[in-house]
Amino acid sequence: MRRQPVSSSSIQSIGYDPQCHILEIAFHGNGVYQYEDVSQDIYAELMAAPSKGRYFAERIADHYAWRRVEEG
Repeated sequence: MRRQPVSSSSIQSIGYDPQCHILEIAFHGNGVYQYEDVSQDIYAELMAAPSKGRYFAERIADHYAWRRVEEG
């Protein structure tokens, strides 16, 4: 999955597969994770959020099933 670099102290890049509803996030030094059943609206809100780390913590971290796909 292609990820787009973002300006964040905790998140390096973000990608999204709209067909599978998979959100992929690469964290600075902490690997790459995929989050399942994430709507395109949540992805758009994350990308537009002034603080992507805060948005992730409040709206994604404990709300979606995830798996680590790459060590960091």
